[in-house]
Amino acid sequence: MSSEALARAARVKPTQLRKDLTYFGQFGTRGLGYDVEQLSKMIFDVLRTNSLQPVVLVGVGNLGLALLSYRGFEQEGFEIIAAFDIDTQRRPNKQITQPVFSMEKLPEVISERAVKMSILSVPASAAQEVTNTLVQCGITGILNFAPIVLHVPDDVIVNDVNLAIELENLSYFIQQ
Repeated sequence: MSSEALARAARVKPTQLRKDLTYFGQFGTRGLGYDVEQLSKMIFDVLRTNSLQPVVLVGVGNLGLALLSYRGFEQEGFEIIAAFDIDTQRRPNKQITQPVFSMEKLPEVISERAVKMSILSVPASAAQEVTNTLVQCGITGILNFAPIVLHVPDDVIVNDVNLAIELENLSYFIQQ
């Protein structure tokens, strides 16, 4: 496939596409384009989507249960392998396949499964303490649903999800 065709599909310029792909190696042949199978494998390898990336979820309240029930993660290359909560019996009316463990098992599961990412859906009052534990266990990426700014080392990435702000944005745009 030509870089022009790939660039059209990605809605970028062919020169930008070629430049970006060279960061990962030489994959194209001048005048012939790219071997789609080889390029696809390379992209999967770079993004680590050739196998499901393990994720742990901490906080199995209503939001946590909803996230555990969501099947869209697997389609994007992620698998919630386990959930953790102070109340391991919390499972009202939801069929979930992931085990719910006590917080004491967190270090063991993270270590055994080489987990690097977590979803945090605990109350704000517990979020920093839980984050500290996650970081000590080796977590380097946190999807944070708690309404608090987390303090983490520079090598840890936190993505905050604030549903109230998202609604605020939506409200602004529908008013226009």
